[in-house]
Amino acid sequence: MKSISTLKTALFAAAALGAMAAAAPAQAASHSVGACLITKTDTNPFFVKMKEGAEAKAAELGVTLKSYAGKIDGDHESQVAAIETCIADGAKGILITASDTSSIVSAVKQARDAGILVIALDTPLSPIDAADATFATDNFLAGELIGKWAAATLGDEAANAKIAMLDLGVSQPSVDVLRDQGFLTGFGIDVKDPGKWGDEEDPRIVGNDVTAGNEEGGRKAMENLLAKDPMINVVYTINEPAAAGAYEALKAIGREGDVLIVSVDGGCPGVANVKDGVIGATSQQYPLLMASKGIEAIAAWAKDGTKPQPTEGKDFFDTGVALVTDKPAEGVESISVAEGMDRCWG
Repeated sequence: MKSISTLKTALFAAAALGAMAAAAPAQAASHSVGACLITKTDTNPFFVKMKEGAEAKAAELGVTLKSYAGKIDGDHESQVAAIETCIADGAKGILITASDTSSIVSAVKQARDAGILVIALDTPLSPIDAADATFATDNFLAGELIGKWAAATLGDEAANAKIAMLDLGVSQPSVDVLRDQGFLTGFGIDVKDPGKWGDEEDPRIVGNDVTAGNEEGGRKAMENLLAKDPMINVVYTINEPAAAGAYEALKAIGREGDVLIVSVDGGCPGVANVKDGVIGATSQQYPLLMASKGIEAIAAWAKDGTKPQPTEGKDFFDTGVALVTDKPAEGVESISVAEGMDRCWG
């Protein structure tokens, strides 16, 4: 039979081991890498997919991810507040799709001054080097592809086009300007100041209106421009929710079958709309890849201070773009709807 003193010693040792085991996870958690994802909204399918990509990669790499979003596209104040929260939380990195690419710069500078790696996703900051890196579609090319496709599809009638430009917001974030100016360039229309939209003088442009990147905004903007000219026959849209709204406005006046709508995103619902004839062609981008690459970059930064490098010849990391349509146009490279569905937002 063991003595009382021996039993006390054994119990003390067991308690100590238990305390150490309990403390180990807490200690590990205290040293885990913290990251933030800040998107324009949490309802747009594009940003939903971006969040999925970030969460999956964070779980794989053991990164603690917190997500924030504006109430609507253009909600700059909520994004600033999210950056401030991430700084206070001691995050190692921030991934952000900025609503106001110029005004956000001062908040981003505060984060970088605090030693946080800031990566812009999808939407470059203004200037682009205000962030440590940018992972994005070549948004000018995305616009250019749908512009070339629309012009080639119209053929000689492109000279008589009546074009509605459905943009994002009055603050003209970089992604808004790049896609707009890319489309016009692809269509063969001279742009004046490539750093902003709406100053062109080509008579084929009926006008510009803003959509906030959602379906209701697209419908209202389309109605406004149809009031200026009910014979619009080409519609450029900043994204596919806006395109769906534009289609509904055209359908209400019986013109959904004779107007070319082009867009950018390439999400699964948008590609389905190409299949159904709502959208003629769309430029597909890859938000899941943007987000997962961003999380990998934050993990590398936390490990040894390595910063991501841009694609050779560009000032950002290019995550790719492909034109999706089942009506290919001569001289414009594209993929089918079937392939677009296989690749949508991967």
